[in-house]
Amino acid sequence: MNFKVLLRSIVFLIILFVVLYAGINNNSMIDFSFPLALQKPLRAPAALIYFGIFAVGVLGGTVLTAGSGGGRRGSKEK
Repeated sequence: MNFKVLLRSIVFLIILFVVLYAGINNNSMIDFSFPLALQKPLRAPAALIYFGIFAVGVLGGTVLTAGSGGGRRGSKEK
């Protein structure tokens, strides 16, 4: 396994732990307001809001880094 992939996985798991830990300790209902996307505030448990924001960030990062392999070719002509 590539060390870079292992390091990214460990960092990802640490961030996930922080988000889940914050969600577990903040389980009361909150009002989430985001006027650009929601007409009225969303009332949900804080854990779901934390997870939703984390999921959007992960998906956004995945889309931004997809296909960043450059134009390298596997075979060289002699």
